[in-house]
Amino acid sequence: MNAPSRTSSPAPPAPVPAESGVEIHSVDWIPDAERHGTPRHLGALWFVSNINLTAMATGVTALSIGAGLMWTLIATVTGSLFGTFFMAFHSAQGPQLGLPQLVQSRAQFGYIGAALTIWVFALVNYIAYNTSDAILSGDAMHTLFHLGPNFGYFVAAAVAALIALFGYHWIHRVSRWLTWPLIALMVLLTAAAFGDSGLPRHAFTLGAFHPGPFMTVFVIVGGFQLGWAPYVSDYSRYLPARVGVRSSFWWTYLSSGLSAIWVFAIGAVMSAAHPDATPVEAFKEAADNLFGGLGWLVVLGLLVGLLSVMAINQYGGMMSMISIKDSFSPVKPTRRIRAVCIGIMFVLVWGVAQFVGVDRFNSFYGNVLIFLAYAFTPWTAINLVDFFYVRRGRYSIKEIFNPTGIYGRWGWRGNLAYLLGILVMVPFMVSGPFTGSIARLLGDADYSMFVGLPVSGLLYLFFCRSLDLETERRIVTEEGLLTHADQH
Repeated sequence: MNAPSRTSSPAPPAPVPAESGVEIHSVDWIPDAERHGTPRHLGALWFVSNINLTAMATGVTALSIGAGLMWTLIATVTGSLFGTFFMAFHSAQGPQLGLPQLVQSRAQFGYIGAALTIWVFALVNYIAYNTSDAILSGDAMHTLFHLGPNFGYFVAAAVAALIALFGYHWIHRVSRWLTWPLIALMVLLTAAAFGDSGLPRHAFTLGAFHPGPFMTVFVIVGGFQLGWAPYVSDYSRYLPARVGVRSSFWWTYLSSGLSAIWVFAIGAVMSAAHPDATPVEAFKEAADNLFGGLGWLVVLGLLVGLLSVMAINQYGGMMSMISIKDSFSPVKPTRRIRAVCIGIMFVLVWGVAQFVGVDRFNSFYGNVLIFLAYAFTPWTAINLVDFFYVRRGRYSIKEIFNPTGIYGRWGWRGNLAYLLGILVMVPFMVSGPFTGSIARLLGDADYSMFVGLPVSGLLYLFFCRSLDLETERRIVTEEGLLTHADQH
């Protein structure tokens, strides 16, 4: 899977902005002259993105499904490695295209089609994850500083919104600052979790295998990692075009996959020791059992990590809103519109968090992870098949921003493959309100992801046989884009 790199731009080089200031760009293309950084920066970002209260609460939610601790841990490892595999290949698209992930999906779903299907799901994704973040940040602020949960959320969200407003460079910078302190925190948490006196005597006995709960945990943790896919390349799009697919993939896959496994596992073990506690209470009690006062420090550290991921989600939500608006009327990328959209995200999330509340967190969060996994499974297959097998990384930047261009207003191939992919998944789905007919016959085990990925991808590949790729490649060449293949 060797995608081409862009070595020349279709526009004159622009001056490189100061990285210390507020980001200028939003959903527009990043010129080559403004590209910088190394793939190692992806490692810091995606490692830190999982070291926080919400990611650790995913382990708590996973254990509550009922698979037993050891089978939950096995499902966590396999599900994380599975979901991160696809997420990391999306990360590799950023340096190749210099575009936000969802803008690039116009090539598969059309200029309007992408806005009304995929971007709406993406916006729901950001709101749902930030709602979970809001609930836990408010609970953590209450635990640490005895603030009301609502006020605690406002404080946490305000800090995250400021980071999101400054944008891409500051999100990366904060992640690099937090990497080693959070690694030290995770070492302490690991000792606290596995040495907790509250763990049942036979907690690590394998026990009976139940396919239903096991596969639900697999979908939850796989869906958590797959949930990054619609915006993972947003954080690699400033890297130089010479950065290859392989380095982008591995720096993302290893850092995100391993940190996810580590965090989810610690969350599940802590929950096993404190089954009646809220996630924040469980983490604090487990750490205090190692030595007094550690719980306060642990919750504070996980809260700081949460501020970083809240900034990522607010930034992504802002990008989705601008992308949707841009699909109906052109948007000039200004600081003002970025600030307005971040403010809208702030209010939306606060309203949903008030409705859910901390007492219903586990059920809300579990359903969020499952349904978002369903929504993005066909999309990830279609997007990756298009990038690596159909167009092989060769896209016209100008045409992606042209509502009447070669990619069309409605990409029937992508939309039809997506719809059919969802339909074939339905009989295999298992969620709170619904269990598919085939899943019921298979012991309530959810195999929908294993069906939706190949069906959506293969259907899209079949539909693309009628594409005029020669004309597209000629347009790309005339635009001034050179690939590795062209150079040799």
